[in-house]
Amino acid sequence: MLFSKQTYIDRREILRRRIGNGLIVLFGNNDSPMNYPSNGYQFRQDSCFLYYFGLHRDGLVGVIDADSGDEWLIGNDIDIEDIVWFGSVESVADMAEQVGVQRSAPMHRLESLFRDALDSGREIHFLPPYRHDLMIQLMDLTGIHPRDQRSRASLKLIQAVVEQRIVKSAEEVAEIERACAIGYEMHTTSMRLCRPGVSEQEIAGRISGIASSKGCIVSFPSILSMHGEIMHGYPSTKPLEAGRLMLCDCGAETNENYCSDNTRTTPISGRFTSRQRDIYQIVVDAHDRAYEMARPGVKWWDVHFEAARVITEGLKALGLMRGNTDDALAAGAHAMFFPHGLGHAMGMDVHDMEGLGQIYVGFDDEVRPNLEQFGTNCLRFGRRLQEGYVMTDEPGIYFIPALIDDWRASGHCAEFLNFDLLESYKDFGGIRIEDDLLITADGCRYLGEKMIPYHVKELEEFLETRE
Repeated sequence: MLFSKQTYIDRREILRRRIGNGLIVLFGNNDSPMNYPSNGYQFRQDSCFLYYFGLHRDGLVGVIDADSGDEWLIGNDIDIEDIVWFGSVESVADMAEQVGVQRSAPMHRLESLFRDALDSGREIHFLPPYRHDLMIQLMDLTGIHPRDQRSRASLKLIQAVVEQRIVKSAEEVAEIERACAIGYEMHTTSMRLCRPGVSEQEIAGRISGIASSKGCIVSFPSILSMHGEIMHGYPSTKPLEAGRLMLCDCGAETNENYCSDNTRTTPISGRFTSRQRDIYQIVVDAHDRAYEMARPGVKWWDVHFEAARVITEGLKALGLMRGNTDDALAAGAHAMFFPHGLGHAMGMDVHDMEGLGQIYVGFDDEVRPNLEQFGTNCLRFGRRLQEGYVMTDEPGIYFIPALIDDWRASGHCAEFLNFDLLESYKDFGGIRIEDDLLITADGCRYLGEKMIPYHVKELEEFLETRE
């Protein structure tokens, strides 16, 4: 348990007041077998359950009666056979007391709580489940088929949780900073290992080991590849090649599941070629421009399109794009090179609360997503920034051969793109630079005590220190 008992009591009380009536049910996760029942994946608690109840044990459910204020921690105590294999753990009653919950009960009590609420016509508020064992449990309790559970989840609860979790407390920021410190070590290690002949898989394994050795796990499967143009280019057994670029997108997750998420693109030979440097500098400029803009009251939508403007202007200077910049942005021509959003909310989940529905996390009544335009449909966040938000700043430029061929064949955005010159960039790969921003009262700051090198001069100087 990371925070004080009172922190969890206060969080649940805020949630109860926002919901107002009915039964709030927050499912914790169960163990998940990897290939047979007793060989499980490393346990990861559900983030919403952890936020309100602070407990890491599997097989727990939290229930809050929004009318009466009564609370239950539901779960079975472990038996002697479990103790033989896994050792003694605290009772469910003891865990409930630690986080200020008045009542505890075995799992079968959940069925009667649901039945009583349904029989009396009370609303049961649940979040959209994402694990199939919990979908089956929820179907048994409510009769709602798993295919309908996401649409039948409580929108009121989703919105209340998002508005509460999206603003990070000072305690939460400190935990994210711990994740960033581990992320710094992971990234600087990958840069030191980056040299011709070393395999992508070896470097990815080494940096994942750093996360594990700090008592953590990676915050997502590490992306590490010479094919930086593939958004999720996971590591292969291929050795790194001189003259190419290695993109590494990785982060750490602390024992309390707060995350970091950074990306760096490293010249494998230690120095950029002139062509690589030109493209890389445009990404640096877009990254730094986002940092300059981000502050309370500014729409992240506008920050995204300002970064897209910097990219468009930079590529026009190199002859890869042409025409009026405003028209190119309106047409989505920049998405040929920058097909994803500038960044996403981050916290206890690396894509914070994405499982609740990105439209509820990243958008609101003022700023709505545009799902019709390629590139813009991948913007994960657009709403106005507030103090306490944590965002990733991650512009990129990618040369995706299949996309180049597709747009050329269809003539899409042809008035803004130099397809002849683009042919010579099909072997380039991709570049992304990503850091984590905390929105402060008067602007923003990067999280992490030390910045991972990314400006051209400091990066090349850092690479000169490789043994």
